[in-house]
Amino acid sequence: MASHPIVHIEIPANDPKSLGEFYAKIFDWKLELDPSFDYLQFDGQGGPGGAFVQIDANSPMHSKANSPLLYIGTDDIDGDLARIESSGGKTVAPKMEIPGIGWFAVFTDPTGNNMALYTRLQNQG
Repeated sequence: MASHPIVHIEIPANDPKSLGEFYAKIFDWKLELDPSFDYLQFDGQGGPGGAFVQIDANSPMHSKANSPLLYIGTDDIDGDLARIESSGGKTVAPKMEIPGIGWFAVFTDPTGNNMALYTRLQNQG
């Protein structure tokens, strides 16, 4: 079976910039804003990196406080979603492209936790 590491974490925030600055100050995390997506990313220094995202109850990912979204690396999003659904999970957001970066999808596990799958473009580092 292929490896499925946790590769990215999204931390919900009322004010992503302020929360990012909090973590940068406390843990010396490096921050980088991707202006094309208004996406404030952090470097987890040896662990998975991630981003601070705006809380949005209308989002398919249901970004809300106390609910970080973990992205699990995969080479087969479609196959994993099929296995997830046949095992009691549900697709929340189908496979979508992140232009120039890769693809992702969001699912709920049988307990109702939102999780995500992520595949990086092969030419990306």
